[in-house]
Amino acid sequence: MNRNRGAAAPMALGVLAAACFATSFVLNREMSLAGGSWLWSASLRYLFMLPPLVLLVWVRGGLPGVVRSLRARPGPWLGWSTVGFGLFYAPLTWASQEGAGWLLAATWQLVIVAGIVIGGRVPRHTLAVSLLIVAGVVLAQTQNAHGMDAGTIARVVVPVLVAAVAYPLGNRKLLGRDGLDGVQRTLAMTLGSLPMWVVLAGTAGLRVGAPGRGQVVQCLIVALASGVVATTLFFRATDLVRDRPAALGAVEATQAAEVPFTLAGEALLTGVATPSPTAWTGLALIVGGLCLHALHRPPPEPPAPAWPGATPARPEVPAPRPPSARTP
Repeated sequence: MNRNRGAAAPMALGVLAAACFATSFVLNREMSLAGGSWLWSASLRYLFMLPPLVLLVWVRGGLPGVVRSLRARPGPWLGWSTVGFGLFYAPLTWASQEGAGWLLAATWQLVIVAGIVIGGRVPRHTLAVSLLIVAGVVLAQTQNAHGMDAGTIARVVVPVLVAAVAYPLGNRKLLGRDGLDGVQRTLAMTLGSLPMWVVLAGTAGLRVGAPGRGQVVQCLIVALASGVVATTLFFRATDLVRDRPAALGAVEATQAAEVPFTLAGEALLTGVATPSPTAWTGLALIVGGLCLHALHRPPPEPPAPAWPGATPARPEVPAPRPPSARTP
């Protein structure tokens, strides 16, 4: 793989994934306003994801690989899938009861910083541009935070912060496991987190009864758009750059595009206020940061020596051919 290749193509996949991910913020908030239980909103998404994912992986011939990996390593798949999917989506859905989709989408951008911290050493350019995007998110949401009390903001920020750490942590721990691609990994993590969703669904049935028809339809939309399409696109993008920390950080930063997509979705469905000049400045910083990530070309990396302290091997020079018996 050419390590100097830019991240433009994987980032394009990341932006498309962000547009689909935004449906979660918009529809979860709408379901909450309509009185739907967050327990059903969280569990139905992953229960609805399972059949189309199984069909998709089966058609692509990848189902045996998923089964082999799950049988060989049930512990890591169960544990890290519960972290990466369960501790990501359950807190995010619970927080939708307390705040608008824009506030969740803005707070969720802490995932950019979390991904950098979890990934270890990252080039200064990647860190600086990611912080620029986070600053843009803060500016974009300043006008909306004025009308909310500190308690409401805390009930949104704390669970979303948990989700922002859990998602990249679980994703990176299972990245490239047993050679599974993005679609296979999405299915494997869905199966690994299934016990948690069954428990949440059972709890919802005991506490509030069956979900309403509207909530079922909206959960199905979220499952297909955000759960299947967006997750598969995002995992594919991270698979393409998994051995390049700078490009991986840039791809993870594309999730900042969820903020403008969520603003647009809420403007259409819930009548959110038009962004102020300060908010538009923040959105410009977000888009500019994404462009800087996409256009950046990291310097070439020298080849690693065969062992610590070794000097790079010299290219081999072919030995001269012995004279042929037919040579005069």
